[in-house]
Amino acid sequence: MINFLPISAEDMKERGWEQLDFVLVSGDAYVDHPSFGTAVIGRVLENRGYKVGIIAQPEWENNEAFKVFGRPRLGFLITSGNIDSMVNHYTVAKKKRSDDLYSPGGKGGYRPDRATIVYSNKVKELYSDVPIILGGLEASLRRFAHYDYWSNKVRRSILLDSKADLLVYGMGERQIIEIAEALESGIPVKEITFIRGTVYKTKDRERPYQPVFLPHYDEILESKRKYAESFMLQYNNMDAIVGKPLVEAYKNNYVVQNPPHEPMSQTELDDIYSLPFARTYHPIYEKKGGIPAIKEVKFSLISNRGCFGNCSFCAITFHQGRVVQSRSHRSILTEAKKIVWDPDFKGYIHDVGGPTANFRHRACEKQVKHGVCVDKQCLYPKPCKQLKIDHKDYLKLLRNLRQLPNVKKVFIRSGLRYDYLIHDNNDEFFRELCEHHISGQLKVAPEHVSAEVLKKMGKPQREVYDKFVKKYHKINEDLGMKQFLVPYLMSSHPGSDLKEAIELAEYLRDLGFMPEQVQDFYPTPGTLSTCMYHTELDPRTMESVYVPKSAHEKAMQRALIQYRKPQNYNLVYEALVKAGREDLIGFEKRCLIRPRQIVNTQRTNKTMEKSSKASPKKDNRANSKAKSKRR
Repeated sequence: MINFLPISAEDMKERGWEQLDFVLVSGDAYVDHPSFGTAVIGRVLENRGYKVGIIAQPEWENNEAFKVFGRPRLGFLITSGNIDSMVNHYTVAKKKRSDDLYSPGGKGGYRPDRATIVYSNKVKELYSDVPIILGGLEASLRRFAHYDYWSNKVRRSILLDSKADLLVYGMGERQIIEIAEALESGIPVKEITFIRGTVYKTKDRERPYQPVFLPHYDEILESKRKYAESFMLQYNNMDAIVGKPLVEAYKNNYVVQNPPHEPMSQTELDDIYSLPFARTYHPIYEKKGGIPAIKEVKFSLISNRGCFGNCSFCAITFHQGRVVQSRSHRSILTEAKKIVWDPDFKGYIHDVGGPTANFRHRACEKQVKHGVCVDKQCLYPKPCKQLKIDHKDYLKLLRNLRQLPNVKKVFIRSGLRYDYLIHDNNDEFFRELCEHHISGQLKVAPEHVSAEVLKKMGKPQREVYDKFVKKYHKINEDLGMKQFLVPYLMSSHPGSDLKEAIELAEYLRDLGFMPEQVQDFYPTPGTLSTCMYHTELDPRTMESVYVPKSAHEKAMQRALIQYRKPQNYNLVYEALVKAGREDLIGFEKRCLIRPRQIVNTQRTNKTMEKSSKASPKKDNRANSKAKSKRR
């Protein structure tokens, strides 16, 4: 399989290789597509002349599974895959998932819990003298001590628990080349402490230059306030220009984070997406049903990375940073011209975007020389006066894509920031969005309506969303189109008690809308909201935050958003009584549910009606049998 990176010794022989430079171990199945980190890192190294092989989803208890290629010349690269393995395995209720979109046939069980740690420990056991470098989302978001929702504990840096030598945080293309060149030049891995966007461990307190010391690990174990202080120091040092080296002390080690790498230039991004990806999963998975994760991205286009939106519950700030980097139109159109001739292409480009679809440039010119602002956000609570709000470049890109042969429709399905779009005084993009780029409904993410909850989320106030809704419907009316707006909503976020949950339910009542899906807040590593969840403090102000933690209260808050569902009646009733809002139980239009006695009577009547309707049928059957006997 020359068009794929090697996955076996036979593939190595086919290429005439006796030894690899790097072995890349991944928790995902091998999909050679630019949406998959394993493929990107592998191709970037290959492009620089390094020999790379992929061990995808090895049987982690089987030593031989990690010996497929033997000892690599330079090192092992280890990732859990595109998603944190614990999020991949467990729902927010901590129930085991049976599916895995990144595995053959979409079935679970192909990777262990805490895959990065398990793989790294196994490699260290088998090849103790070979450098181990961690990367990917799981490693990136767990690079310092972090609250672990699944064990309800604060865990150490993943660099220590994995016994690895070096950790790459962020997207990693630049870092991995610099690491490869350092190893190639003969520098021992323990001396590679100078690369931006990496984390290393040392026993020498004086090794980092002019660092900021985070609270000691023992301190954040004992004090939630110290944990919150530590998080904010990390949060405020995530920019290449203003960021400082950070040091977290343990009893026998120091974990040191070098400042983030500089954002990629457009040329660098274009080069990455021009690499010779096969753009599909490896043929070995065909018999098992393929890899479902390819379906959403196969005919989608990544146009940018980074986000200055800064939602509290999102880890993009911690992983990709706040500086938006975008590909050129030429690069995106070149990729599009490849997919439109794919035999499976039906004429629809599913998505054009990234973390945020309609961000195509830095928030402001100030960021180029001075970096991102530490003390304020670009969009929250109101757009900064320096924020550049302009959709002209994105609109031009979409128009060019619409003109390609075989293209019937170009959709924008996710990541559209309505709170950015609504502040654009030029309606040209908004109008063409509705006319050309929506498939009957547009999904946006107001998340909540309560001022208190939105404040904790770092989202704009409800009035901004209401203004967007009004304008969206007006534009569709002018176009003679009937298209819907589907809001993503989140329950049980820090700051939300039953009062706030009821406020959201009343809003949905007035809107005449009941969402089919509701996302419970999921405390994942690397987010400001998770810090709030653990500490019950807002790390920005150190004010106390109400946090719904019991499974029962979470169930009530979720049920309130879907109060019309009969199966939610008891939970909604209990929530309204507990909150002192019995005024919402009754027959008036403003009420959410009817009184319990009436509901029970209705159910009894319905049961009796069913029984009475069923009785004649039984009698008829009995009469028929009697007649047969007489005959």
